[in-house]
Amino acid sequence: MTGSPPIRVLVVEDDPVAADAHVMYVGRVPGFVAVGKAHTGAEARRVLDRTPVDLLLLDLHLPDVHGLQLARSLRAAGHHADVIAVTSARDLAVVREGVSLGVVQYVLKPFTFATLRDRLARYAEFHAAAGEASGQDEVDRALAVLRAPTPAALPKGLSGPTLERVTVALRDRPDGLTATGVAEAVGISRITARRYLEHLVDAGRAARSPQYGTVGRPELQYRWVTGG
Repeated sequence: MTGSPPIRVLVVEDDPVAADAHVMYVGRVPGFVAVGKAHTGAEARRVLDRTPVDLLLLDLHLPDVHGLQLARSLRAAGHHADVIAVTSARDLAVVREGVSLGVVQYVLKPFTFATLRDRLARYAEFHAAAGEASGQDEVDRALAVLRAPTPAALPKGLSGPTLERVTVALRDRPDGLTATGVAEAVGISRITARRYLEHLVDAGRAARSPQYGTVGRPELQYRWVTGG
């Protein structure tokens, strides 16, 4: 990206706090610049009409229009910015529809800065591809850079479904939970809950701190990390 103009990003997100965080995230990635933010589809259209944009960081659930409807109307109006969808929706039918509308990546909420940084870095490599491909292999490589790497295998004894339940329990309690609290919420043993929580800490998705004010040795408190 050295010497190339920065990739111009418009953040479209109805939650003002999340919008500010996403703008900050974009600014921390070399080669990208946030040129604005919009909280509604109508506001996004106004920004696009007056500001050159290469990439939309687009929340799909806006107060005045669904994100994919916005993407469709932008295509019809001649706007060709690519789209990274930011959403909590996990409907694969929505994912398939988005592909036809220029959605090049999906980032599921909540996500960390590292997750967005990876998606933006992959997009930058895809965006920089130019010229004529020498053959099928080069076309395949150009498209493959958009795909995230295969997720690392979970440590032995941990399962994806249980990890998801632990994650949901922790996300639903912004004040944090102890391993005992997670065990009760999920229906697993305290020792098992501690293993999943420590895995989330190691992955940068949770933080731990001592819980004082209890008799005896303080129990660790775990909190979901919404950024960083």
